[in-house]
Amino acid sequence: MNINELIKRWKAEEEIAHIHGWDFSHIVGKYMGEDDLPWDYREEILRHLKPEMRILDIDTGGGEFLLSLNHPHTHTAATENYPPNVDLCRETLLPLGIDFRAAEGKEMLPFEDASFDMVINRHGDFNPSEIYRVLKPGGLFITQQVGAENDRELVELLCGQTDLPFPDQYLKITMDRFSQTGFEILDGQECFRPIRFYDVGALVWFARIIQWEFPDFSVERNLDRLLQAQKLLDESGVIEGSIHRFLLVSRKCE
Repeated sequence: MNINELIKRWKAEEEIAHIHGWDFSHIVGKYMGEDDLPWDYREEILRHLKPEMRILDIDTGGGEFLLSLNHPHTHTAATENYPPNVDLCRETLLPLGIDFRAAEGKEMLPFEDASFDMVINRHGDFNPSEIYRVLKPGGLFITQQVGAENDRELVELLCGQTDLPFPDQYLKITMDRFSQTGFEILDGQECFRPIRFYDVGALVWFARIIQWEFPDFSVERNLDRLLQAQKLLDESGVIEGSIHRFLLVSRKCE
């Protein structure tokens, strides 16, 4: 494929880059990542979850993960702030009887004090004080987070040196925040794992979706770096970076 054809293909990926819920199916088979974490977030939740517990999922995306837990809908609540996902949640979660409310994860949560036995959050914003407020005494907060150094090799490949978008996203800092708020830390794990791309077009789509990591990225603006990425792919068969993740399980002190 010549350069003009590559550029045309990359611009096509750029134009269609959007996300509905948190769905990366568009690039399945063209990349691989987050498939070998040392923990299983879903299993960690299920290990503690009981049918009678009231549960809140903060920044639920499109509710896909929450629904996979198969928790009784009358005991389930969720929040989301990204407008396309808010619409999706209203269409899918509310008819099921799930208490969905549009809200920003870092702001005041629209629920009464001591409303929930468990609060969960996967890759979303959170406010330790608000989580403490809405949890019942002894209630659990379980989160898997994207760390500060996520995808840095890929970001530097396409965009050069940039500031970390969330420089406080480290396990130790988060554990300290929750301990100071009145939580007992039950478990904390942090890891770096590979993420691999086998197609530069898929990387273009990925970079446009995660704009906070790849600031001001576009095919036109970053064309020279994309051509370097294509050369790397042609030579080695893969473009590799690393993801940064951590898990925190904590309990509200009684």
